[in-house]
This record gives sequence, C-alpha cells and structure tokens, in this order.
Amino acid sequence: MAKVFISGVAGFLGSHLADRMIELGHQVVGTDNMIGGYEDNVNPQVEFYSYDCKFRNSMAKITRGCDVVYHCAATPYEGLSVFSPHLITENVYQITLSLISAAIESKVRRFVFCSSMARYGTQERIPFVEDAICRPQDPYGIAKYAAELSIQTLAKVHDYEYVIAVPHNIIGPRQKYDDPYRNVASIMINLMLQGKQPIIYGDGEQKRSFSFIQDDIDCLEKLAFQDNVVGEIINIGPDEEFTTINELAKTIAKLLNFDLKPRYLEDRPMEVKLAGCSAEKARRMLNYRTKYTLERGLVEMIDYIKKRGTRPFRYHLDIEILSDKTPRSWKDKLF
Repeated sequence: MAKVFISGVAGFLGSHLADRMIELGHQVVGTDNMIGGYEDNVNPQVEFYSYDCKFRNSMAKITRGCDVVYHCAATPYEGLSVFSPHLITENVYQITLSLISAAIESKVRRFVFCSSMARYGTQERIPFVEDAICRPQDPYGIAKYAAELSIQTLAKVHDYEYVIAVPHNIIGPRQKYDDPYRNVASIMINLMLQGKQPIIYGDGEQKRSFSFIQDDIDCLEKLAFQDNVVGEIINIGPDEEFTTINELAKTIAKLLNFDLKPRYLEDRPMEVKLAGCSAEKARRMLNYRTKYTLERGLVEMIDYIKKRGTRPFRYHLDIEILSDKTPRSWKDKLF
C-alpha cells in the first residue's frame, strides 16, 4: 500500500483520482483551496486539508511520508488567463514550484504532474504528439509548460521520479458547472436545463477531443507505479472523436430535447482553433482504451447535474484587465 498525496482533491479530476486510489487500497492525503471544487466531492476516507498549495511550509508538512504526489490543482482557465494573467499564473506555475519543493524536502518518490494540451498551442500537425515543439499561446499554457520544464530541471539535481500527464478536455460528473469561465459542456448543460440558450464564441468550428473522466483515471492510476513511464510525457484522452463546439451543442440539445438557437459572440482572443492529441503513446505504454463515447459521457453529466440541481453561475474570479477585447459574456454576466 502506498501513501498518495493529491492536490486539488475536491476538484473534478482530483476527487475521482482519490476514489480510485482508495479503491486500490492506498492511503490518500489531499488538499484543496476550493477555487474550483465542491466540498462534497471529497471522499470521506481522504485525510483532507483545506490548504492552498502556494504555502510551501504547509505542503511540506502534509506531504511528509508520502510516496507519490499527484499534482492536479490548477486554475485551468485558458481564455480567462489572457485577462487575468496574474491570478492564473500564480495558481498554475507558482503553486507547482511550491509543491515540488515541498515534495523534494519530503523525499517523495514520484511526482505526477497533470499538465494541459494548452502546452501545444497551434500546431501544423493534428493530432498533437508528445514530441512536438510546444508553442503555448496564452498565459495558462505558458505556465503549464514552464512548470513542466521546472519539474524536469529539478529532477536532474534532486533525483526524484516524475511523469507528465497531458489530459485532453476532460468531462464527467463532479465537474464544476456553475463556473462561467470554463467547462464548455457543463456550462451548456446547466444553461439548457434552465431553458436558456448556450453562448458560442466565434463560428463554433473550434474542434476538441472530449475525454470522459473514467477513461482518464484508468491511465492516471498507472502513472504512480509503472516503471516504464518515469521521465515521460504522455497524452491521455481519445483521438477518435474530433468534435466542433457546434456539434457539441447539438448533441447536448438532442439529449435534452432542447430547441437549440445558440447565441454567437466574438472570438475569444488567442483561442486555439484545432486542439486534439494523439493517444498512440498512451495506448502503447498504458494500454489505454476508450470506453466512453462523447454521447455516453454527456448522458452521465446530464444525470449528475439534474440530480444535483441547476445553479446560477458564480462570477467568482476577478478579471484583472477589462478592455474592448474582454468577452462580453463575462463583462455583462450573460450566463
């Protein structure tokens, strides 16, 4: 049995990962500052601390004795990062350096970092492959990539094991659905269940590969223990369904029997048009197999939100830079 630490344990990804580790018989310690999570996401068997990862001394205290650290905590707001760069960078890059420093002091054996496909930016080759030259084009992607480089650099000096996971656009139950700044599928479901039309930026032909949470967890659990993954960067998520935002809205509307008439707004600055990752390396190294289609995943999300109840959107993060380029949906609170 291992002692596993999970940052962001009240969040969408972290809470599911904690459940899996507990199912496998491991002891789980976790922390969350609740920016992006729900309290009832936390498994009661988790040794839970409501600490912010930026406080290094606190991280050193609660990672002591842990074998593995999964760093899931972040403020994963690509679009917002162009307008709140300080907030996003502090809660992506700075917290990673705080946690890795604490983990080194605590002599943690392996550090598993959950990065983002935002690391790739705009690429000529689609789907993205792990050895592509990274061209992040917003502060969030830049912070994630910078964190990766720091983890790799420090490992050369301090001799710990690391793995960098690059999840696709993960969806599923427990995802925050009252957040107006991220989680497009959750936003659309919450709106349509309230009889409101979704908002789509640009022409809606941006394409993404949506990854259901359980398919990702099947891979992530292996990153703590397999020897062949040490020092690797691995995309995690499907490459079979490459879906436009327009198609996503139509699929949700069909499942809800909703009369879809989306409202189109201006493009969001610096948004990547085509973002899909190759899963070949995950298939080869982790025996990754997609079990959930996009539609099946959306059905489970709809059931979750229906049972929990729709919610008004909470504009809970400060927009640092207001200009004529700031999306009207945020400035005018259109959700």
